[in-house]
Amino acid sequence: MAQLEGRSGDRLAQAREVIRIEAEAIARLEGLLDQRFDAAVDLILACDGQVVVTGMGKAGLIGQKISATLASTGTPSFFLHPADALHGDLGRLRPGDVVLALSNSGETAEVNAVLPVARKIGAKVIAMTGRTDSRLGRLADQVLDIGRVEEACPMKLAPTASTSAMLALGDALAMVVLAERGFDKADYALFHPAGSLGRRLMTVEEVMRKGEELPLVPRGVKVIEVLKVMSTTPGRPGAALVTDATGALAGIFTDGDLRRLLEQDGAAALERPIDEFTASQPKVLSPDQLAEDAHRLLREHKKDQAPVVDAEGRVVGLIDVQDLLDIGL
Repeated sequence: MAQLEGRSGDRLAQAREVIRIEAEAIARLEGLLDQRFDAAVDLILACDGQVVVTGMGKAGLIGQKISATLASTGTPSFFLHPADALHGDLGRLRPGDVVLALSNSGETAEVNAVLPVARKIGAKVIAMTGRTDSRLGRLADQVLDIGRVEEACPMKLAPTASTSAMLALGDALAMVVLAERGFDKADYALFHPAGSLGRRLMTVEEVMRKGEELPLVPRGVKVIEVLKVMSTTPGRPGAALVTDATGALAGIFTDGDLRRLLEQDGAAALERPIDEFTASQPKVLSPDQLAEDAHRLLREHKKDQAPVVDAEGRVVGLIDVQDLLDIGL
């Protein structure tokens, strides 16, 4: 047992050392950021084509992730494997593209062979490397320095800390470009329509009830008429929306309002005008808000429904808590 515990302790110590080395490699990047980073951002923002990311081996895998992050946050990008590029796929490059080339040593032959041709085509080159004076650094228009990184591998050979640094620097590049473009949640939602993330980023307009599913009643009608509308509207909404002659929201009447009304005044209340019992200033949503905003509003105010109105206050929809549950919120 003692031997097993000792072995486990050695493993944990080694794991912590790996994490420490990689964390330090990332932390050092902060001090390496300078005007070259600014210049790289400017190159990407001015790019008329796509950001073409390339790299071999583990650096190439990191490059694929950086390219995917750029593409999903508003910067058109694809990954080009250097070997494929040298066997015909350089034809995918266009004047105005920016090539982001990754190599810790800066001497990766396949990567460096791509760049002179890329420049002839009319692409700009950004290098991400730990050797700024390498051939890669000399071939580039701008260089992003990851520093002289000590790998976390016991042999100091396997790409570990260097690839962690590349990934972090690539994320920094993508996030700064995102912010400069003014890329927001609505833009992000456009590129992420599926999965839990896509559901969170759906708009209220995509989820709300509208058309014949809207339980609309005019001001002045009796409560009994409102109940008929609520019971015959498709989807059986738990509320009715009271509107004025212009279609603007005048109030909301819910199942809860009905229960309280009957408990207080009995059946005689059914013959009274709905205007006496509606909440005249309900919490409302706009169609372009996110579904998660609707979920937050209903949760914070302990409501089951919220009217959706346009800029003039006219009713265009209704959000019911069940609609949000149906999409997984």
